[in-house]
Amino acid sequence: MHPVKIAVATLVVLAASSAQLAQATPGPTPPGQTLPGHYSFAVIGDVPYGASQVTAFPSWVSEINAANPEFTVHVGDIKNGSSRCDDAYYRSIKAEFDRFRGPLVYTPGDNEWTDCHRANNGSYNPLERLAFDRSVFFSRPGTSLGQSPMTVASQEVAGFPENVAWRRQGVDFATLHVVGSNDDLYPWTGIGETAPTPKQVAEEHARMRDAVAVVQATFAEARQRHDRAVALFMQADMFDPTYHVTWADDSAFQPLIQTLVEESAGFDGDVYLFNGDSHVYNVDRPLAAGSNWLSFYGVTGSADRLQRVTVDGSSNNKDWLSVTVNRPEAGETLSWTRVPYQHQA
Repeated sequence: MHPVKIAVATLVVLAASSAQLAQATPGPTPPGQTLPGHYSFAVIGDVPYGASQVTAFPSWVSEINAANPEFTVHVGDIKNGSSRCDDAYYRSIKAEFDRFRGPLVYTPGDNEWTDCHRANNGSYNPLERLAFDRSVFFSRPGTSLGQSPMTVASQEVAGFPENVAWRRQGVDFATLHVVGSNDDLYPWTGIGETAPTPKQVAEEHARMRDAVAVVQATFAEARQRHDRAVALFMQADMFDPTYHVTWADDSAFQPLIQTLVEESAGFDGDVYLFNGDSHVYNVDRPLAAGSNWLSFYGVTGSADRLQRVTVDGSSNNKDWLSVTVNRPEAGETLSWTRVPYQHQA
């Protein structure tokens, strides 16, 4: 295990973020719609994928709006991995995000920047695409997207406006910008690279450090307030059950895995991790005692309370996930169900 050291500058950002987190509140809710400790939010990801889903996406936004969730989280990948990363496409998705009536929180995926080096994506420099993605979707740091945005604690000062946190009735939420393609340590072969470049490696290490710092700050806030649960959202499936994963596929995630184990073990509440990436709905406890993932990542300890949920995506984009925050007397803080789209692509 290689412990992650947090720079002093990052600690200053976290202190500010903790103060923001205590004040972060969602947009207005119609009277009578939400009871204390009982509300719902939506989670989607890896959508829209391809022309037919791009066409259907406005209808899907309208269907989620009709359910009136407190907020919606998009866990990344706003396009498939074989389509172009052109400016106009990002702006068109931003326009659809602006149609969500409630707050919309988005964390980037690999398809909108990491993998844009591919020839069929336009042979872009991924770091340039990352900067453009931030300019489109995170132009107002500290504020979510959507027609009724909410205030969120942002890591803008550290250079990561997409890493945000908020708190709602005893549950602490945070997004982590952690993506597939080994968190962008795969070589950019589409623009002639055969190994990760120094700038690429430096960017990944800095982004991972900030993700770890956000996790630590979110759990610290939850412990201080004796909150019921922590819920984290990210794009990468760090425990992908759909293929045989090698160390070259997932080595970059090790610092985050160790942090999740340590922070979960020191927290008395429930822990949830929502991700996309592998596209197939799945619920498991990948870091519970005895899991093969513990030895794969070489981490110490286990996280029996951590429950992971993968949302449907890609060709399985036939539903969205409705998550209920149950009243305090319930056995589990969160419960969820997949809601089929009425309009299918």
